Amino acid sequence: MTPVLFAFIILAVLGFVLGIGLAIANKKLSVEKDERLVSLEEAMPGANCGGCGFAGCSAYAEAVFKGEAKVGLCSPGGAELARKMGAIMGTEVSEVPEKKVAFVFCKGNCDKTRKDFTYYGIEDCNAASLLHGGENSCKYGCLHLGSCISVCPTGAVSKNENGEIVVDASLCIGCGRCADICPLKVIKLIPASARYVCACNSKDKGADTRKKCDVGCIGCKICEIKHLESGFKVSDNLSVHDYKTFTGDTDAAMNACPRKIILKVNG
Repeated sequence: MTPVLFAFIILAVLGFVLGIGLAIANKKLSVEKDERLVSLEEAMPGANCGGCGFAGCSAYAEAVFKGEAKVGLCSPGGAELARKMGAIMGTEVSEVPEKKVAFVFCKGNCDKTRKDFTYYGIEDCNAASLLHGGENSCKYGCLHLGSCISVCPTGAVSKNENGEIVVDASLCIGCGRCADICPLKVIKLIPASARYVCACNSKDKGADTRKKCDVGCIGCKICEIKHLESGFKVSDNLSVHDYKTFTGDTDAAMNACPRKIILKVNG
């Protein structure tokens, strides 16, 4: 027998013995998962979006199993998942947070907003905002560079033909990544049941907004004063809709808005 063949046989035998040893050790030292944890993990949507506040679906499932997190934090799973998780854990889920979707509170595209200068830096909203809050005269408006588009896990965020950043509510899972990355907080999460918004983020006085943007809210209070039950209230020069308590004719308030910035959404 040649030395090379002998060495090969020795290595083969050692590999076989070590393999058996590892298999035995794995079986002896392995920790079986609780069936409830396995069921929780299997029920997760697999989006791993982080909207629940945990690193991913498995981390959230484990936190619920350990009693460190409550059921109902998964926006993509919604009410159906919350009830399923409650059944697995043997707890009654009486209140499930309403699903939310992202909305871009700015309709000021490049044709409708003025600029203080022209930005030539990298295509990133956070980078652009470091230079005097961005090139827009309105320091509350969308910078249109698409950082939100790059982080959306479902492709719900895009730029339309007018240069506006928009969200497809049917694709949005409410993870909040786009809202988190937006440096000027133009993107916010709203209830999926919301039907009206004032699509503006500016808190400038009306006269200043007129100079900076053709479609910004000027805080005129027509929606609030003339349509008392429309759900709109002006605060810090900006009209905001109360999604829960309005009882009046919101269409009338929308039609009366001189800037046509009250819009129907999610419907």
